[in-house]
Amino acid sequence: MADKQISMPAKLINGGIAGIIGVTCVFPIDLTKTRLQNQRNGQQIYKNIWDCLRKTIRSEGYFGMYRGAAVNLTLVTPEKAIKLAANDFFRHHLSKNGKNLTLYKEMLAGCGAGTCQVIITTPMEMLKIQLQDAGRLACHQKTVAGMPCLQPGPKHLNVVPALTRGYNVGPTSVAQRLSSIQIASELLRTEGVKGLYKGLGATLLRDVPFSVIYFPLFSNLNKLGKSSPDDRAPFLHSFFAGCIAGSTAAVSVNPCDVIKTRLQSLNKGANEETYNGIIDCVRKIWIKEGPSAFLKGSGCRALVMAPLFGIAQVVYFLGVGETVLEFAQFNQLPA
Repeated sequence: MADKQISMPAKLINGGIAGIIGVTCVFPIDLTKTRLQNQRNGQQIYKNIWDCLRKTIRSEGYFGMYRGAAVNLTLVTPEKAIKLAANDFFRHHLSKNGKNLTLYKEMLAGCGAGTCQVIITTPMEMLKIQLQDAGRLACHQKTVAGMPCLQPGPKHLNVVPALTRGYNVGPTSVAQRLSSIQIASELLRTEGVKGLYKGLGATLLRDVPFSVIYFPLFSNLNKLGKSSPDDRAPFLHSFFAGCIAGSTAAVSVNPCDVIKTRLQSLNKGANEETYNGIIDCVRKIWIKEGPSAFLKGSGCRALVMAPLFGIAQVVYFLGVGETVLEFAQFNQLPA
């Protein structure tokens, strides 16, 4: 983030606010990314980003684009808090006598931050993906049954195949209302805590390289806008540095994100294969769908990450966290 020297509580507030605003703004594109990554060759329901958004609105209504958003909005603040705190912690301990970090140490700090954040990211992504992909699965089932999938449906209803103990044996014929709490409860009941951490290895494979790329890239791009080492870069320069670093890191790790999405999807459509781990997933995607399948949703990820980190720069530049803390301290002063 910006190099502005602020307290950790302010950083956590800024990170949480930026995450909530960012998720709200770009969640429909994130939903599109999940659905595009999960559809197989020969069974495409959506042609591209805009076709997916158009069909989602037609079949599920406007709020259909926000399936799974509640999970993200609930957990994005602790996720950003852990990521920011961990990055600062590692940067502090890797620096010597306050000297600037070398690129290698900046990458190590980013690696540590990415490793720590999966504590929250994995269950958050796990629950979010089930809800995001529900509309695609419902449409896929109708297509297999010879029914039009774009007929208007309940706008506020998550109608998806019911979860069963054998998650990867394909969907059942029973449809029910499904929320993130119900999914989490079912996973905890049948598989314990490890059920919420399905795809942990793939999440690490995505988030660690992302942080290794993003933090050093943003830091060095941001330095280019400073007239001297002690000055702060202009707002627009930091904004575009965040956008460039975020989208670059997102596209770079997109193959890992495709693997993670496939592994964390508990329900499968008809004729959709299951995977036994990361290597099996990579092999089957490569053989059945070709190398280009690993780039599915890369445009969506770039469109999601660029504004996310741009919004974060706006929040940091305005000093929202500092203002909140100053207001709280002012109210605590004796009259």
